[in-house]
Amino acid sequence: MNKKSIFLSAGDPSGDNASSKLVEALGVLHSDIEYFGLGGERLKKMGQEQFASGTKLAVLGFWEVAKHYHFFKNLMNRCTKEIEKRKPSVVLLIDYPGFNLRLAKKIKHLQIPIIYYISPQVWAWGKRRIKEIRKNVDLMLPILPFEEIFYENSGVNSKFVGHYLLEDISENYISSKTPAIENEKNTIALLPGSRPQEIERMLIPSLEAAKMFNAKYGTRAIVAGIKGVYDYENTLRQYDGSDISLVYNKTREIIYKSSLVISASGTATLEVGIIGRPMVVIYKTGFITYNIARHLVKLDKIALANLVMDEIVVPELIQNDATPGKIFSELEKFREDNSYYDSVQNKLFGIPSLLGGKGASDRTAKLISEYL
Repeated sequence: MNKKSIFLSAGDPSGDNASSKLVEALGVLHSDIEYFGLGGERLKKMGQEQFASGTKLAVLGFWEVAKHYHFFKNLMNRCTKEIEKRKPSVVLLIDYPGFNLRLAKKIKHLQIPIIYYISPQVWAWGKRRIKEIRKNVDLMLPILPFEEIFYENSGVNSKFVGHYLLEDISENYISSKTPAIENEKNTIALLPGSRPQEIERMLIPSLEAAKMFNAKYGTRAIVAGIKGVYDYENTLRQYDGSDISLVYNKTREIIYKSSLVISASGTATLEVGIIGRPMVVIYKTGFITYNIARHLVKLDKIALANLVMDEIVVPELIQNDATPGKIFSELEKFREDNSYYDSVQNKLFGIPSLLGGKGASDRTAKLISEYL
């Protein structure tokens, strides 16, 4: 009997993380699956044959992607040719919509089931693409509860499976009270993003705000770094001192042991929300990308934590508002008003149940298994 194969395309760190858990769950149901396509370090360690380095895939923004046009064009050609040649049992697309939606369109005629796990955020920026998704995607598996309703109303075959983060974050961290230990209670976590471009833009305003906050309240700040992604040390040299430090690859532990967080918008805001720490969400992108996105995105909130709760619970500072002074001011509100801090934290404690509870990878694996 021939081995089953899955073409899997995950182009960013969070997609790589979610995919690795899904591959593990699929392995329980099918021990003979071979994986090829796009992914990061986690999928590579699990044996995925990869057509490009994961670090080259994590490009963010319209202008930034345009600068790498030839790389992505050649990669698209390689993927379509390999899928046509190998005829996998399933094409599994994970987030990464700029690439994956185009790929789905190019390979649909091959009549291989196309399953999309972790929905593109078309509800925010790309409603014109719904017709394309309805035509090219056989099954959409969203991880946010409001997405299933959106797709059902749009005639797309979809099934809400829950969020993989609930099985990825230590159980004792989920909806946990702020540590009572004084030196940990006085810690601010800085999460400037996972891609080099994000970190480049958001690390300095976060550091400047933390520096002001530390000076006023005697707190300390910890930058949650990701090894091999960015030269944090070079930026932090100008902030030498005991009140700002750098720790690699321990983001959840740093969030858990902190009382406040400055977080880049994205999956990180859900991690912070699941753990239950009040945060200030910031986001800065390139001038061209921002001005394009401003006309496409029609939302009154962008942080995933706020979107899941369907209200602006934690403050958002976007683009020109993401200044050290404004970040400091929002942190100060949490510090000066205990009832405000407690109110926000209690609302964050409701996020895990809104996300469907544990078991997202197992539920997703069973649905994919039906196509194998």
